[in-house]
Amino acid sequence: MFAPVYLDWNATAPLASEVVDAMRPWLDGTRYGNASSRHEYGRQARAAIDEARTEVAEAVGAHATEVVFTSGGSEANNLFIKGAAACLKAGGIAISAIEHPCVREPARQLRRLGWSLREIAVDREGRIEPVSWAATLAEQPRLVSVMLANNETGVIQPVDELAAEASACGALVHTDAVQALGKIALDFRALRVHAMTLSAHKIGGPLGAGALIVDKRLELSPLIAGGGQERGLRSGTENVAAIVGFGRACELARARIETESRRLAGLRRHLEAGLRTLGARVFSSAAERLPNTCFFAIEGLEGETVVAKLDRMGFACASGSACSSAHPEPSHTLLAMGVSPELARAALRVSLGHTSTQADVDRFLATFSHLSDELKNLTAVAVPLN
Repeated sequence: MFAPVYLDWNATAPLASEVVDAMRPWLDGTRYGNASSRHEYGRQARAAIDEARTEVAEAVGAHATEVVFTSGGSEANNLFIKGAAACLKAGGIAISAIEHPCVREPARQLRRLGWSLREIAVDREGRIEPVSWAATLAEQPRLVSVMLANNETGVIQPVDELAAEASACGALVHTDAVQALGKIALDFRALRVHAMTLSAHKIGGPLGAGALIVDKRLELSPLIAGGGQERGLRSGTENVAAIVGFGRACELARARIETESRRLAGLRRHLEAGLRTLGARVFSSAAERLPNTCFFAIEGLEGETVVAKLDRMGFACASGSACSSAHPEPSHTLLAMGVSPELARAALRVSLGHTSTQADVDRFLATFSHLSDELKNLTAVAVPLN
């Protein structure tokens, strides 16, 4: 009997054993203390947080003082959008048409406060569309948010170029880099953004830990006020265990990113070659993408049905974003790319990680081939003949 195969790393990565080891003293009662306390226990907690802050900063080319810990990527995205807007006169906010809901929804909420919202179109490969981008800049938005790498297609945007152009027009620029962390090299300075969002659980860290990397010149209003932790930008007693785990996960990701990126890119090429022989369309194949991500479809299949059947066969993959799985509508990313709703409903995402092997990919291809033939035959039988 084969072991289950996990192919949903973009949703979350398994907690790394090294991360568990780093967190254990803060979970089993060996070490404890409130980081705001002045005694030895508090100083130990503060030192552990400071060390983790440095590890996160080093993973993305930032300074430790620019790292603001949050409960995850969603909070960090909200902190930038709502926090920056609260310090500005109402104006325009621009986001890409393929942003994660935790960017899209707070941006829409700003409309109740007098802000206008523009969604920047993407082309058929999922890249920012130049004409739409030029029209966006002509409106001189105050805030711009463009994700670095899409969670479904894996498409990487030229954020450094976009940020330079938007900043020249007076905008504050943010990028959601949650999916990019640990998969491609990140440099906060080189990206030229004012703020960048990260999350721990995408790289083998714990759930419930994230960060907003913030240029210290950027004024933000906190979402959570109180004790003044995190430079006053995120009050509340720090979750030391989760923060320590985040730091260790960043250290691990930084150490293996170069070799892992090459290895995963090779596995993805092997996977996509096999899928094409089965008649699959691989979305965004002409664009620069994350090395681990493959989003594809075979016309006539239902993505949710295939995911459920693959699960029973021992393969964990996705039909789109895990954060919207409670509402199985066609992928808004694919619809923004001009993909028909029918084909978008057939979409499947396979995302690889550091435990993925060629044997896993080969087993998936063989199982998917058998399953797609079975479902096509059932569909053919169900269609009445004229």
